[in-house]
Amino acid sequence: MIREFHLADVLTLANAGCGVAAVFYCMLYMSSRSLGHFLAATAMTPAALLFDWLDGRVARWRHEHSTLGRELDSLADVISFGVAPAALGFAAGLRNGWDGIALIYFVCCGVSRLARYNVTAEKLSEGGDKVAYFEGTPIPTTFLLTAVLAWAAWRGRLGEHLYWSTWTVGPWDLHPLALLFVLSGTLMISKTLRIPKV
Repeated sequence: MIREFHLADVLTLANAGCGVAAVFYCMLYMSSRSLGHFLAATAMTPAALLFDWLDGRVARWRHEHSTLGRELDSLADVISFGVAPAALGFAAGLRNGWDGIALIYFVCCGVSRLARYNVTAEKLSEGGDKVAYFEGTPIPTTFLLTAVLAWAAWRGRLGEHLYWSTWTVGPWDLHPLALLFVLSGTLMISKTLRIPKV
């Protein structure tokens, strides 16, 4: 199978590797409470974003588009821009009942968004090589969530010091910061929001 990989696919796997590294750094932070581990986890997102950008450019440059490459890209994006930001949120202190539901919703939205893209890409490309627009925000836009968490870490606003404190809603508590994950997930699965692909 490895012989079937193109250069673009290797870059896609590097994207996935960055996402997995981010999750590992989150786990290290949970045990060590070292700010360096948390910031290293946030640094994996721009690295994943770079590889995500490069794999598309290289695939077009070398004319190496494939179904395997598209599926690899989606799976890598789920890890780097879905699971990794959710793990960062959890490590940052979004661990109450409603927080957990918000993070799970966010990841499920990312998975759904990528599955819908893969199914509809041919229709949206209108016979060309690439799609004309995105339905909903692309999953790499979750980079913004990672940036917010990196800023919070830099300002010492993790754990019980998270921005906007905690609300008690019914049986559980909620950090309002978790609502940013809900908003991001909802924008990803929107069918009315159309963003031109440049």
